[in-house]
Amino acid sequence: MVPATRESTPLTGPVLWSGPMPYHSGMPRLALFPEILREAFGSRTLPREPEPDLVMDGPDQVLAFAEAGRSDGVMAASYLFNSARISQVIQGCRSVVDLGCGPATQLAQVAGLHPDVEFVGVDLSAAMLANAEAHVRELGLTNVRFIHGDITEIPGVADRSSDAVISTLALHHLPTREHLRQCFRQIQRVLKPGGAVYVADLGRLKSLKSILYFAYMNAKHQPHIFSLDYERSLRAAFLATDFDALCREYLPDSMRVYTPYALPILILAKTADRPIPSQLRTQLREMRRKLNSRYRRDLDDIRRFFRWGGLGDDPFRPAR
Repeated sequence: MVPATRESTPLTGPVLWSGPMPYHSGMPRLALFPEILREAFGSRTLPREPEPDLVMDGPDQVLAFAEAGRSDGVMAASYLFNSARISQVIQGCRSVVDLGCGPATQLAQVAGLHPDVEFVGVDLSAAMLANAEAHVRELGLTNVRFIHGDITEIPGVADRSSDAVISTLALHHLPTREHLRQCFRQIQRVLKPGGAVYVADLGRLKSLKSILYFAYMNAKHQPHIFSLDYERSLRAAFLATDFDALCREYLPDSMRVYTPYALPILILAKTADRPIPSQLRTQLREMRRKLNSRYRRDLDDIRRFFRWGGLGDDPFRPAR
């Protein structure tokens, strides 16, 4: 694998997508300008607040989070975006570990796209894993197994045994920056030399006003508990500088870190893309087409803003 050169790449246009909560295109874009200005020019006033429940075991939490990305749930666009981008990173891999897999909505979608790859999902919540097991059985997937364990230890995964490590919207659940460091140390431990990494997580905003705005901007489209969990997650998010420093320490010269300019509400750290088969591109395009029109616009917004930020080779476009 030829490693990517690391650099922080801000999005240069207005950010209309708030991480795991898709932007709904019916919302006036001007409504976001106060948040952009506040985050671009305001001072950081909000300290990190770890989530009160570090393990999501409540049945209402598990159900709301699981349904959000399934059957055209409110996270459908962001899940498909991540699945497509993960697909580019893990091309050629035979074994992939997913840290903080939760109910396996994201993991199952990726595993369905790559039936010849063996996936291992790791999560500390027994309730989430029970939901995940049921989900993969329902889909008929045979290339996914699960480990009940702490992602700062990754039990049951040997040193230098995995071709790739992925994680989406999970690391903000860690209680401290030291736990985040331990997680990166474990990624380094289990990854084969030249292995692939894809980590996407929330980034902490400067202002509580901004957090409340994004947490509840789509409240009418989702259960209240989901909005509440999103607010708590935004409060608990780490900074892009935390991720960049840890990438430099544990994965030198192999990672590139992307953050949206002015509204760094999402952090994307990944190794270099690899060419994907034309058949897979066609499959991704068909999955996009099957989204309802609102979520399809959301996905296209995500693609556009990351393209403006320098993230090339859009996997939803035909190969040149």
